[in-house]
Amino acid sequence: MKPDASHRPRKRLFDYGELRLLILAMIGEHPRHGYEIIKALEDRFRGRYSPSPGVVYPALSWLEDLGYIAITPDAGGRKLSTITAAGQSFLAANEGAVADLLTRKPPCRPLMPDEVETAMDAVKAALRAQLSASPTPERITAIAAVLNRAAESLNDGS
Repeated sequence: MKPDASHRPRKRLFDYGELRLLILAMIGEHPRHGYEIIKALEDRFRGRYSPSPGVVYPALSWLEDLGYIAITPDAGGRKLSTITAAGQSFLAANEGAVADLLTRKPPCRPLMPDEVETAMDAVKAALRAQLSASPTPERITAIAAVLNRAAESLNDGS
């Protein structure tokens, strides 16, 4: 059973360039640590969007390489990002895009009951375990059959 057109993959809230601009704007508000940026974005979007460290830290390095931010150790030795004059000029030149990013909202999605989310996580973990073990073609067919039966059962409401 193939998914229909209504089940297309979700579009990301930001492309990589937009996220870098948003991070720069946030640092322009006040100096920040990488973890603070992640948490601030999660708070700004009420938990519906949270970038991974694997996205934020490379973005910070890129902004530093361009001279838009300076990264220096704070009193505790953690890296603190501060906007530079070049970064402020770049923000000023892109203020319309920044305004759009600061007002963007993630698409609403229905709240997931905890027991359903826990069950979904268990299914994902089981799939990862099965697929990481280099399953045979027969095992892959059996896994797909189990998932298709579950989907059909959910669609039938039984």
